[in-house]
Amino acid sequence: MARKIFIAATGMNSGKTTTSLSLMHMAKKKYSRVGFIKPIGPKPIEFNGQLADKDAVVIARNFNLLDDLSLMSPFVLQPGDTRRIMDGVLNRDKISQQMLDAIAELDAKNDFLIIEGAGHTGVGTLFGCNNARIARETQATVLMVTGGGLGNVVDSAQMNLALFQKEQAVVKAILVNKIIPEKRQQTLKYLNMAFVDEGIQVIGGFNYHPILANPTLRRIADVLDIELYATEDQGQRIVHDVQIGAASAQRVAELLKESTLLIINSSRDELLVTISNLYQLEEYRGKIAGIIIPGKGPISHITQKIIDSSHVPYMRAGRTSSKVFEIIKDDVSKLTAEDTHKIRLITELAEKRFDFDAIDSLLD
Repeated sequence: MARKIFIAATGMNSGKTTTSLSLMHMAKKKYSRVGFIKPIGPKPIEFNGQLADKDAVVIARNFNLLDDLSLMSPFVLQPGDTRRIMDGVLNRDKISQQMLDAIAELDAKNDFLIIEGAGHTGVGTLFGCNNARIARETQATVLMVTGGGLGNVVDSAQMNLALFQKEQAVVKAILVNKIIPEKRQQTLKYLNMAFVDEGIQVIGGFNYHPILANPTLRRIADVLDIELYATEDQGQRIVHDVQIGAASAQRVAELLKESTLLIINSSRDELLVTISNLYQLEEYRGKIAGIIIPGKGPISHITQKIIDSSHVPYMRAGRTSSKVFEIIKDDVSKLTAEDTHKIRLITELAEKRFDFDAIDSLLD
């Protein structure tokens, strides 16, 4: 039997996978056999001919658990599955049992098992196995992950706690991510006061960190579904700012911030040439993450040669500049297995921010 912790959340984008990855890293320092499972997989991808949840693939690839991938992602939700379940085409009891059997198998072969929920607490209700029920059925201790703030954390946590209490699952702690660094102590102090009557401990997670929150060039290329012309290392560059190059070349250069991705129309030869040349200068290399070139018009031959010789990362997009900007801004960066730089940073930060012994003691 493993020590089991269920990673729940108040909603999407609160940092469940980052938390799971951090706990995997820390748990492996203490336990020889550490497992992971995402019972409900809402983000299907194909890996080595196998359909699995994206987060399970990230964990499996980074912690050499690929042999267990089918157990780590026992049910992957595909488009139309909700209707098929309601129509009786898919058997909800069979789905629930499939997830619980996978957890039981991993429970038997590990010393420490991380069970990551999907979305908020109620996800999975439609097929009779929401996050709260899984936590109860597996007798896993629940750690609820939230975003930063004060009132928002309390309100959203209380709504999710209600379902855990209804299902009689044990929530022992709330882990708060995306904390404003200068308000960390104050935030944790008041949140502990807010949950003291619930008997729930508040634990500090990650501070808000742009590197964790922002996308890589590779992520942006994937979201736009376009090719990225860059080395593998350049593709992992994290973008902190996105600007549309609408002003003069000199003004655009003056507005560059740290790790800026520039959206420059294919007709702006002088600006494309300027940015390509600036990329070759050491003082600008940190400011220019890359270029997206929208528009259906061709790039002039000489401009293309200058872009290629500068080795500045770039992408071509068959959309307008404003549409490209809108898509990037609407996207929420998600961790992928290829984000090795970001994953390495997460594990380094986990060493400083996560008190694993305090979390592990919740399972006693």
